[in-house]
Amino acid sequence: MAFTDEEVICIYLWGVMNKRREIKDIYEDTRRYLHGWYPQLPSYAGYVQRLNRVAGVFGPLLGALQEAFPDSGVRREIRLMDAMPIRLAHAKRSRRARVVAELADKGYCAAKGEYDYGVKVHVLGLRRPGTLPLPDYLGLTPASEHALTAFRHIVSQLHGGELYLDKAYADELLVQASKADQDLALVIPVKKAKGQAYLDAADQWWSTAVSRVRQPIESLFNWIEEKTGIQRASKVRSTNGLMVHVFGRFAAAMYLLAEAQSA
Repeated sequence: MAFTDEEVICIYLWGVMNKRREIKDIYEDTRRYLHGWYPQLPSYAGYVQRLNRVAGVFGPLLGALQEAFPDSGVRREIRLMDAMPIRLAHAKRSRRARVVAELADKGYCAAKGEYDYGVKVHVLGLRRPGTLPLPDYLGLTPASEHALTAFRHIVSQLHGGELYLDKAYADELLVQASKADQDLALVIPVKKAKGQAYLDAADQWWSTAVSRVRQPIESLFNWIEEKTGIQRASKVRSTNGLMVHVFGRFAAAMYLLAEAQSA
């Protein structure tokens, strides 16, 4: 009996959903405790090779999970968008990092005030009042690419409703374009002008209101990181490995999100 691709994928998803952060740990737990289920389990090196070969499966799997997700409570007319970093190397090591050079590069993380080497995952989520948003679109860019650049790749595909963004997307041309398209409203906090110390009261109120609506997308990122460890990718050494890490862990998160909703 051959060790199947379905088993390769199942083992990985099971491990991530059970908070095993490294492929080595997923493999060892499978070998020790689930050998009766997977008698043809190959060596660790063989398993990693097989996993990287099926890297292209996780994107379509994630799409299928999104399509099959229960629609109850989803506000499709209200979307939230943000990005989170996936770090292949931190701070000082980012100067010398070269892995996955065709996708990753060095970018500045304003929240931490330091440089990282890696990529960004851009997520557009559908609002679900009282709970985490439902991921509807995922995009991957180098860490240095500005959020606005990534957004321009998909804005023409978005029609209708409201899209809540953070200040990184504040661009006059983009806002004017959205006003011309009566179907799509971009909702963005007010960005201080150059040299402006404070926003006036009305602008501050507006920015606070927008941030409150957007807060669930930030909570989604925190939840996915807690459940899957997606932001730490220092063991990734190849493009296929990065695809497994990002889209495989997002797929595992979608299973957990559906499980939490049905509980």
